[in-house]
Amino acid sequence: MVNQQNFKINFSGRGHDYTKEEINSVVEAMERADPLTQGKYQMAFESKFAKWNGSRNCFAVSNCTAALELAALLCRLKEGDEVILPAHTFCATAIPFARTDAKLVWADIDLDRRTITRQTIAPLITKRTKVIVAVHLYGLMAPMPDIMELAKLYNLIVVEDCAQSPGAKIDGVKAGNFGDFACFSFHTHKNMSTLGEGGMLIVKDDRLSKHIPGLRHNGIRPFDYERKRYWVPAMGNVDFDIDNLWPYNFCISEIQCAVGIRLLDRLEAMNEERNRRAGKIIGALKDCPELIFQKVPKGYFHCYHLLSAMYDGRPYGRTNHDFIERMANTYRIKVIVQYYPLYRYPMFIKAGFGKADCPNTNTFFDNMVSFPFHHWMTENEIDYMIDSTKKTLNYLSGK
Repeated sequence: MVNQQNFKINFSGRGHDYTKEEINSVVEAMERADPLTQGKYQMAFESKFAKWNGSRNCFAVSNCTAALELAALLCRLKEGDEVILPAHTFCATAIPFARTDAKLVWADIDLDRRTITRQTIAPLITKRTKVIVAVHLYGLMAPMPDIMELAKLYNLIVVEDCAQSPGAKIDGVKAGNFGDFACFSFHTHKNMSTLGEGGMLIVKDDRLSKHIPGLRHNGIRPFDYERKRYWVPAMGNVDFDIDNLWPYNFCISEIQCAVGIRLLDRLEAMNEERNRRAGKIIGALKDCPELIFQKVPKGYFHCYHLLSAMYDGRPYGRTNHDFIERMANTYRIKVIVQYYPLYRYPMFIKAGFGKADCPNTNTFFDNMVSFPFHHWMTENEIDYMIDSTKKTLNYLSGK
């Protein structure tokens, strides 16, 4: 077996490199930011992201999980309420809603899209359903116009998990502009990373958005009356934004925001490059029916955070493990599997969420492969991966 250090193409934990200008922005913020959190760089980052995404009420936070926690908090869920969401996602999608004592109801994915759809959600809606969490996985958006139409019919809250889809679009409308809440990630793996961690929350309701600054930062706010002496009774006040709703500390640093401001200048270009490269790989493998890639509907722009496929080796008595093992041992390319269905994890089983009727989720996960696809891969590496994939498929099929 190939040693982890000996991969010719590793599955990188770093989504992209930084330009000289982005590195300089970090140094500048280190030298000039005062304070080093909750300052002018955060305000500028939020403002620029809002303009870039075509959204309002954008709040920078420590990570996407923090954004999801705040969204779950503002859904005001109680015990017995139900939240419909996919199990084919990262665990952070579900944990904030499980923390509210609501019941998690697992929706199946569409096998072509690999996201939930109106058709997979509708049969699960009951009188107790309060929230739908739509995850735009791998960089392709769930069919939001259909999902929003369904949500409106039943008066449901919709949360978009956009962790993997900044810049993905449906008919020119970017991810995060459909639901009541939208949550973005700037984690190290993502298309854009604010130095390893970071996130953004979008709140559609102007009234609810006024609660976020306090909920994000320990309920801290100015005193709401004029003071003759600025230090009396203290420098700042602490209070509930919503009665009995305890706040968090989900702040992001000024240095992270400074680099985020710069990264927004080239995120579109990086997404276009990812899309082009994915098209090159998928096109080169179009005559290999064993590999089934995500179907991109007309009018959708896929920003390809990841490049995943389903391997169907049944005609040859082969599995995705055979494919991954050959790619690793013979060609030293680290292909992996991702997103174990959440209902299979001990944590969710112990919490009572171990049952699901999700045959497509099981089929996809049990046969999925995910290729290395970080932005800083070279064209030579991509060509080598294409060639190695073809040779592996030929070997497994006995050609």
